[in-house]
Amino acid sequence: MIWNIVSDSSCDLRTEDFSSDKVAFELVPLRIQVGSQEFVDNDLLEVPVMLAAMADEKTASSTACPSPAAFARAFEKGDKTICFTISANLSGTYNAAVLGREMVLEEHPEKEICIIDSKATAGAMVLLIRKAKELMEADTTGDFGSICAQLRLYQAALRTCFTLENFDNLIKNGRMRPLVGTLLHSLGIHVIADATPQGTIHVADKARGEAKTYSAITALMRDSKDCAGAEVVISHCENITGALKLKERILADLPVKSVDVIPCRGLTSFYAMEKGLIIGY
Repeated sequence: MIWNIVSDSSCDLRTEDFSSDKVAFELVPLRIQVGSQEFVDNDLLEVPVMLAAMADEKTASSTACPSPAAFARAFEKGDKTICFTISANLSGTYNAAVLGREMVLEEHPEKEICIIDSKATAGAMVLLIRKAKELMEADTTGDFGSICAQLRLYQAALRTCFTLENFDNLIKNGRMRPLVGTLLHSLGIHVIADATPQGTIHVADKARGEAKTYSAITALMRDSKDCAGAEVVISHCENITGALKLKERILADLPVKSVDVIPCRGLTSFYAMEKGLIIGY
């Protein structure tokens, strides 16, 4: 029996970061269109090159979700597969995965495939993948339904928040007026947002300067859930210094179990832009 975990590339996990003798893992990449250039969000993508292209491009860049066939190819490799996707309210990726599941089950009805909408992205998806791996490796009965149920409960308890410093992408996509973006940037104001339980984005706060921003983030985390023993993953877009400072603040302010720092992949870099930080906990 082959246990299989599949995720789209918004999870920020690299294939090389996953290791198991019992569980297979595969990433299905999204694509980023910048002018006439297309960037595939796989392990070979050079994020700084993509960000430079976005900065040079005057028109709005866009993203494209994987095809159902791409998910089907990943699902076919396992007997029991659990798939995590970026929030269905942010992308068509979840629907593509559902169609991919239907394609596989038509040919292989004996396979078991569970698709879970993370209602988030980045670190929250990393935590879901780690939990799935832990449950699969510990399993002795092959109780697929029980593992899926546990993961759905775990997903409901996870939270995501993020902070932005660069607003160019929001401006180019018409989601922020140029004057507002310029003013926020010149004043050193950071936007702090979180993901709702439905997987949509909610602007929670604004703060001026790093110290106040990180304090506001830990306050938001404290108010959103009991963080005692929580695992935290910080994804950073070309901002390891800021991520490490935020890690110190989280460890000082909250009773969390651990804080890991990882770089953003292409899709999350597209949204977070340079200096952006995404926190899953």
